[in-house]
Amino acid sequence: MGETPWRPPRACDVYWAEFKHCKSLRNRFHHYYAYGTSPVCLQWKDDYEACREWESNHSPHAKESLQNSERNRVSEQKNVPPFWEMRKKPPADWHLPLNEPK
Repeated sequence: MGETPWRPPRACDVYWAEFKHCKSLRNRFHHYYAYGTSPVCLQWKDDYEACREWESNHSPHAKESLQNSERNRVSEQKNVPPFWEMRKKPPADWHLPLNEPK
């Protein structure tokens, strides 16, 4: 059996959809509200163009560009700490009834 050819991690249409979502007014408003800055969307467009170049020419530059971009996305996700601190064991009073108002 032959080796399966390399494929981009996402379909090209997904990169374009992510770019359109990133540029949408709703997302820009939300991002500004949450983070105080406008979102940076050009990487999605660059990835879309590299994906289309890979599909048409199998360009090694496009392949490397997509791989680096996906690696950067994964590493950025790993840098965000979890919001909740994980427990090692339940609280000592977990079995007691809650103080509910009457």
